[in-house]
Amino acid sequence: MPRGTTLMPGDAAQMPGGAAPPPREVSMLPKAATLLRFAALGLLLTFLLTPQSFAPLFQPLTQYGAPPIYDQGSLLVLALAQIATVCCAAAASTLVAVSLGILVTRARGAQFLPLSRTLVNIGQTFPPVAVLAIAVPLVGFGLKPTLIALFCYGLLPIFENTVSGLRGCPPAVIEAASGMGMNARQRLLSVELPLAMPLILEGIRLSLVISVGTAAIGSTVGAKGLGEVIIAGLLSNNNAFILQGGLLTGLMAILLYDALAAVERRVCPNNV
Repeated sequence: MPRGTTLMPGDAAQMPGGAAPPPREVSMLPKAATLLRFAALGLLLTFLLTPQSFAPLFQPLTQYGAPPIYDQGSLLVLALAQIATVCCAAAASTLVAVSLGILVTRARGAQFLPLSRTLVNIGQTFPPVAVLAIAVPLVGFGLKPTLIALFCYGLLPIFENTVSGLRGCPPAVIEAASGMGMNARQRLLSVELPLAMPLILEGIRLSLVISVGTAAIGSTVGAKGLGEVIIAGLLSNNNAFILQGGLLTGLMAILLYDALAAVERRVCPNNV
């Protein structure tokens, strides 16, 4: 650039290898993302409420006159049952994992950190199918073994994020809180947990999204969910059923991830 030339704010985008895209393109990105979210939500709701309207799209995937749309139950009921199962398991995982994370980051509980890590890693070490195989003889078929598998599977990300978040609190802030006369409980509730909340919520979000896909396996032991659609497709060699179950589960996982991200932005606006 010649000497004496003044660089205007909008010139960076016009320079070779400019550091910033044009402002109009930047402002359009959030709008495009919002439109995609609404489109995905609309597609999911339409499919769940009026699945037969998609029959022409799935008809080429069927053979020998098989139905193109799953007709052995309500897709809406199955989707709601799967979400309810995931939320119940995630609530239990959050309660246990956050409590353990708080315990092992206190001076009196630091010695239990290796044991706690070993326990929460069990769910990730063994695949959900193995956990189901162990749980079924103990609690029987149905919802209970699925809840146990999802509970074990969701502990690790929440626990590790809780520990990282609490350990990452700046020592100067903790000392300042102590200097103000706060006791250990007040520091935890008013300083440490609020500072660690973004990481804790990220762990919960990751756990929930993983559980949405994993919950489909629960249908193998009699739990209600969209896994029934996939299993029906596998048993009848109907690719349309398999695709429907997979697409609906994927859409629910994506939308749940976005919804929890919005909650995180609302709860922790200064950390986004």
